[in-house]
Order: sequence, then C-alpha cells, then structure tokens
Amino acid sequence: MQSSALPRGGHALLVTTGHLRHLDPHLQVPPLLLANYLIAAFSRAAAPRLASPLLRRLLAGAHPLRPDGFTFPPLFRAAPGPASAAQLHACALRLGLLHPSVFASGSLVHAYLRFGRVAEACRVFDEMTERDVPAWNAMLSGLCRNARAADAVALFGRMVGEGLAGDAVTLSSVLPMCVLLGDHALALAMHVYAVKHGLDGELFVCNALIDVYGKLGMLEEAQWVFDGMASRDLVTWNSIISAYEQGGKVAAAVELFHGMRENGVSPDVLTLVSLASAVGQCGDERGAKSVHCYVMKMGWDAGDIIAGNSMVDMYAKLSKIEVAQRVFDNLPARDVVSWNTLITGYMQNGLANEAIRTYNTMQRHEGLKPVQGTFVSVFPAYSNLGALQQGLRMHALSIKTGLNLDVYVNTCLIDLYAKCGKLAEAMLFFEHMPRRSTAPWNAIIAGLGVHGHGAKALDLFSQMQQEGIKPDQVTFVSLLAACSHAGLVDQGRSFFDSMQNVYGVVPIAKHYACMVDMLGRAGQMDEAFEFIQGMPIKPDSAVWGALLGACRIHGNVEMGKVVSQKLFELDPENVGYYVLMSNMYAKIGKWDGVDAVRSLVRRQNLQKTPGWSSMEVKGSVSVFYSGTQTEPHPQHEEIQRELQDLLAKMKSLGYVPDYSFVLQDVEEDEKEQILNNHSERLAIAFGIINTPPRTLLHVYKNLRVCGDCHNATKYISKITDREIIVRDSNRFHHFKDGHCSCGDFW
Repeated sequence: MQSSALPRGGHALLVTTGHLRHLDPHLQVPPLLLANYLIAAFSRAAAPRLASPLLRRLLAGAHPLRPDGFTFPPLFRAAPGPASAAQLHACALRLGLLHPSVFASGSLVHAYLRFGRVAEACRVFDEMTERDVPAWNAMLSGLCRNARAADAVALFGRMVGEGLAGDAVTLSSVLPMCVLLGDHALALAMHVYAVKHGLDGELFVCNALIDVYGKLGMLEEAQWVFDGMASRDLVTWNSIISAYEQGGKVAAAVELFHGMRENGVSPDVLTLVSLASAVGQCGDERGAKSVHCYVMKMGWDAGDIIAGNSMVDMYAKLSKIEVAQRVFDNLPARDVVSWNTLITGYMQNGLANEAIRTYNTMQRHEGLKPVQGTFVSVFPAYSNLGALQQGLRMHALSIKTGLNLDVYVNTCLIDLYAKCGKLAEAMLFFEHMPRRSTAPWNAIIAGLGVHGHGAKALDLFSQMQQEGIKPDQVTFVSLLAACSHAGLVDQGRSFFDSMQNVYGVVPIAKHYACMVDMLGRAGQMDEAFEFIQGMPIKPDSAVWGALLGACRIHGNVEMGKVVSQKLFELDPENVGYYVLMSNMYAKIGKWDGVDAVRSLVRRQNLQKTPGWSSMEVKGSVSVFYSGTQTEPHPQHEEIQRELQDLLAKMKSLGYVPDYSFVLQDVEEDEKEQILNNHSERLAIAFGIINTPPRTLLHVYKNLRVCGDCHNATKYISKITDREIIVRDSNRFHHFKDGHCSCGDFW
C-alpha cells in the first residue's frame, strides 16, 4: 500500500497525531499489517471517514487482501452509528473473523452498547465461543450505561457461576447498580467479593465502595472502609464528605472537611459542592460566607458553573432565597442545572408560584430542554398549588422527551395526581411502573394516607414487603401519617415499635412527630405528652407543634400553654405557633389571652401567614384570601351574591353557623359575614359560577379547614349536587351528598 493510496488528508492526520512522521512507499512492511496500523491510527484519532475507505481498498483493490482479527476491532470502536456498526458486523461475519476473535467480538459488543442496542450486544456476547474478563467487563459496563441494572447484576452472577474472577473494572461497573436497585445486601456482597479476590486494597475500589455506601445511606459501612484505607486521595475525601452530606449528617460532613484540610489535601470544586450543601443544611450563615469567599478567591464563581450552582443551592437552603436569586442573576453562564437549582430553592422555601414562574422564564428566554431534574423540581410546585391542568401539560412534555419512564419523574407524577385529588390515576401510574426502589411505594402510601385510605395504605405496605422491597425512613413517615389520618392508633404503635426491632430503621424526629400527631388527633393527649417526655432524642419544634395542634383540636388550653412555651423557646420566629395559641384563647372567649399573644407577635415584628385557597379553572389558577381582599377579584360581586344565596339555602336545611371559629371579638352579624368570607368558601363560590352544573370542584387551602367551613361545604355539596374536593394543610376532604370522606376526623 503506497502513500498515494491513502485517503485525502491521511498524510496530515498521521503526522499531526504522531503515528507516522512520513510514509515511505518502499517501506518493507507487510501490506495488511500497515493497513491495520493505519485503520487503528485513524480510529484512535476519531476519523472513521478515513478508516472505512482503507477497509474498502483492502477488499476491492487490484490485489485484494483478506482482513484478519486485528482489522475490525478499531473499526467497531470508531463506528459513527448503529447502522455502520451493523454493516461492519455483517462484513466480519461473512469473512468468518468474528467468533474466533475475542477481541473483535468484545469490540462489537462495546459498539452496540454505545448506541443503546442492548439486544444486539447480548446476541453477539452469547454467540462468543470464548470470553475473557475484558469481554465480560464490556458487556457489564454497557448494561450499566443503559441503566439495565437488574440485567447487569444477573450477568455478573453468570460470570461468577462460570468461575471467572472479575477485576477492579468489573467491580466499578456493578457497584453503581446497587444504588440504582437500592440493594443494600448486594452492596455488602460486592464488598465481600472485593475482599475475597484481594481487590479491597485498591484505592479505586475503596473509593467506589465509599461512594456506593454513601448513596445507599450506609454511613457506618462507608466509614469502616474509609478508616481501613492505607492511603487516601482527593476522591476518597470527596466521597466520604458527600456520603455524610447526602445522609443528613451535615455536621459530620463539615468536620470531615476540616480533617481533610489538616491532612494537607486541597479541596476542589466537588468538595465545595458537598460542603456548601452541608453548611446550608446546618443553617450556618457564617460558614456559608466563608465557603462563598473561598469560591471567589479561587475564581470558581467566574469560571466554573458547578461552583456557581452550588452557591445558589447553599443560600436557598439557608432560606436566603433573595441572595440565591442574586447569585443566580450574576452567574456568567447558566445551564439547565442552574435553573433547576433555583426552582428547587423556591420550592424548599414554600414559594411554589415563584418556582413555576422561574420555570416559565427558563422556557421562554433560555430555550433550554428540560431534563430529569427539571421535572422533579417543577412537578412538586404544581402539586403544591393543585394546578392540575398545568401539571398535565408538563406530563405531556415528559412523554415528548421520553422522561416519563424515568422512575423519579414517575414518582413525582404519582405525587402530582394524588395531591391534585386524582388518586385513581396515581394508582394507575404506580401499577404500571418499575417498583424496585422505595420511592414509588412511599409516594403512593403517602397519597393514600392524605386521602384517608389508611387501610389501603397498610395493604400496600404488606405488598411492598412481599415484593422484597425493604422499607426506609420515608416509608415509615408515610405509614405513620396514614395511620394518623385514619385514626389507626394501634396499627401506628405497632409500626413504630417494629421500625427498629424488625426493619433496623432508627426513628428520627419526623417519626416521633407523626406518633404525637396520631395520638393527639385521637384525643390521647396525656399519652402523647408522656411519649414526648420519654423520647431518646431532644424533641424539636415539629414534635411539640404536633401536640399544640392537637391541643387546639380538643380545646386543651392548659396543656397548650405548656407546649406553646416550649415552642416559643425552640422556634420563636414561627408565627404559626402564636396563632394556634391565640385561636385557642379566642375559641373559649378568653380575649385577654388573645391580646397577650398578639402583643408578643407585635413585639417580635412577626407577620401572620394569611389563609388562602386556590382553584384552577380553564388552566388558570385563582387565589382567594380570607376576609377583605386587598385587590378585589374581578367577579367579586357575583361571588358575594352566590355566597348569600348559598347561605340562605343552607339555613333552610338546618345549617347553624358555629361562631366559635370566629377569632375576633365582634357582633354576631359580623361573625356570620367573617365565616362566609373564609377563603375556601370564596373559592367554592367562584367555581360554581365558572363551571357547568355538577362539575367536580377542587379547592386547595394552605391552612387547616375550620370546623364551620367543613360543615358548610357538606351542605353546599348537597345543595349544588356536586362533589367538592378540598385539600387543606393536613389531608384531603371529599364532600359528596352532604357527607365528607374524613368522617369528621381530621
């Protein structure tokens, strides 16, 4: 093969890549060897358009040459698409060069998997007469890249069964599958495999084990690997810091960062990402400023988009959302992760409208294609507002992008439909999706719970166990909440006792808060108080807040005084606790107590969260506030006429306003007007005016629905012959024919 026979540009490429300085036409090199060398050189240089003509010249030249086992592997690796890989496959088969060569077959497997052609890759792999470790690794890594976790684990089992010992590359392929499957036992088994085959001393393997254990929440195992390492690099420290940060042990993550610095290891951007998240979760504003200063000192804020995104996330977690927005606005470049981070930040701070507005801005002005993280960030905002129509459009977009099959997106869809009152649709999604992780189970159990279907939630938990899915902390939060909403106190106690004893899940503050809420709702106030007193961890504001809510429901003012003092010390800036105590005093007519609490609120310059209700009609969400509207609704007069008409019809059926839910010391006629202008009634009247008769109405309220509005909505459902679904801060209420699904227990 002479130099003139090279494809155009071949000389230059060989020179610039350093493979050959010149090509002597009289060089005494076998032509096939030279051709194979050139094909390999062009393939390594990512120039398949130059490699393919050489194969054609070999086969169809004046003196055709028969390729050998070294000709095709580089061509397979450089194939630009699945069609060219298939053509090369056919050519190699015709020449009988595929099956005798492990190297060629392995390269073809790798090529097919690179293009997501798993079936073709499996067929080639199964037809191989001999397989070495690199061939198995190619197949394993390809399955992993294509998220075929169960298939990858099964293939690894087959490899072990055939008596072949894997290497560090084998382990690095299979270990991430433990995370995808949520399989703790498999992670431990892979660790044992590493020890048995002498791979546990390799730095690369140890780092991978720490990473996997961290992502599975197995912090003790991650720490054990870390402590046993003879040497550690930056990746080691990043992995262990990330493990503790993701596991919620943020103080330990910060402490490990200091240990890293003491050991003379300099942080990189990934270190700062974990550290920023940790200090944000700790509420450490001073530490956050230090991290931000370090990022600026290193120049990462100007040149590294990952560092900029982590700063947005850090300030959002500190509830400094205005600062987060400023950092975002000043980013020199923004990618889809930047937008997702800001959207999530708004949601973390309870600002669903702002989250949706940010997403809409991203779509209008940036034109970025939404990714998995976008859907996972935006769906909860629609769920929070009950914006079903907008959520449906987002669902359609997820189908268009192919992300509707993603387990995390699907889990968010279960949550969306359940929280928008479409429980049947949520169940349908659950039944038709892969359920190998706890996330979808947790979402549907929580959905059933807030709709008051406690028994169904418990049945699903039994099914979850039968399918071999191990429950986690979130599962038990969902279960205990379901028991609380349905009044299943005995079952709730049983689940709480079995958490640690049977399932090895250590209760955290959320589980204790659920237990207190369950006991309190059931009127077992003394037991709830004693339960708190016996807690092995310090009760937080959520625990005491659950008991204060129960005190209000059952009118236990004396216990409420004790509990509120605890809360005023633990969380003095949470105005909700002051409002609950004030409402308790108001309900029994103790106006001096009301004045005392309100003066406390004024002295601390706290602002009461206004009660609001929203309703979506024709794709647009309208929000109504209790009392006098600062900006009257365009249909204000019509709404008021509808409310007066409904009130007259209700009274004719026996409705008597319960003035104990009016928390102002005013005359009775004014009390009636106040009750009739609660936000949920305004929303219901708006819905009646703007929808056809007998249309289902969905109302979303940010606070607990008051007893009088609950009673009034039962009457309205009967008068208008409509089903009315109200989602308040605690649960769903399905009103129909004068009855509510909660059975007046909420």
